[in-house]
Amino acid sequence: MTDKLGQHAAQTIAVGSKSFATAAKLFDPATRRSALMLYAWCRHCDDVIDDQQLGFRAQETTGESSETRLNELRHLTRRAYAGEPMQSPAFAAFQEVALGHGIPERYPQAHLNGFAMDVAQRRYVTLDDTLDYCYHVAGVVGIMMAWIMGARDEATLDRACDLGLAFQLTNIARDIIEDAHIGRCYLPAQWLEEAGIPRQEMTAPRHREALAGLARQLIERAEPYYDSARGGLTALPPRCAWAIGTAHGVYREIGIKVKAHGARAWDTRISTGKVDKARLLGLGLAHAVASRWQKPAPRPSGLWQRPA
Repeated sequence: MTDKLGQHAAQTIAVGSKSFATAAKLFDPATRRSALMLYAWCRHCDDVIDDQQLGFRAQETTGESSETRLNELRHLTRRAYAGEPMQSPAFAAFQEVALGHGIPERYPQAHLNGFAMDVAQRRYVTLDDTLDYCYHVAGVVGIMMAWIMGARDEATLDRACDLGLAFQLTNIARDIIEDAHIGRCYLPAQWLEEAGIPRQEMTAPRHREALAGLARQLIERAEPYYDSARGGLTALPPRCAWAIGTAHGVYREIGIKVKAHGARAWDTRISTGKVDKARLLGLGLAHAVASRWQKPAPRPSGLWQRPA
């Protein structure tokens, strides 16, 4: 990528998500450019809501309320779709991707609705409530990524959404303590109550074993979505299938490690190393090759269904 927008997107993902950056290298150049620019917009919106830069506290904060910042993101998104000039690199990149690929505006607006849940400090009582959040912040991103790769049929978009749900369930399990420190909790309140963990005491060491049990439940609940998502590889171009198959393996590996670490899962931030990634690149290739001739099983009827 030699253009400024492409460079901005590449720098954003290099800092913001090393896991997805590995898989993104497998895309063909045009798809990689679009995927990274969409990621840069998502990362930018997340940072704006939290008054951060690439996931870290900004040196200079805006002083505006979260509601004001969210409304500005909505306004800029509408302007981008109207074809107006964008000053922000993240929004200029988003405009190119959204208009160039004809991504329906309802998807990025749904993504912003996910940030609105954080702004409103929504409480998640049931697992379905948590999955609704996962859809808005990650499932709909999976749909937009699939759209970039040429997917248009609802069945394939369902599988792409499932992968986003699985990713987010994994992220929630990995980041339980980190989120709690900033006053956020995405675990179902019913689960916390059953485990005897008061929300305001989630970070207390005495609850770590019980919390590990809830993280294990989340990881296990993610598995059917990972399984379903693999069925969507068939509809993707070969290199895209390899990239997504690799991302699938990298994120799933994080969940496996969270589960294996138990109560020590939050002592350090869990990630995948170079050896892991090399192995998962090979596994992703195997899944991509298999998807060329395997007919995927029907999507299980018991999985959470995205809004129409």
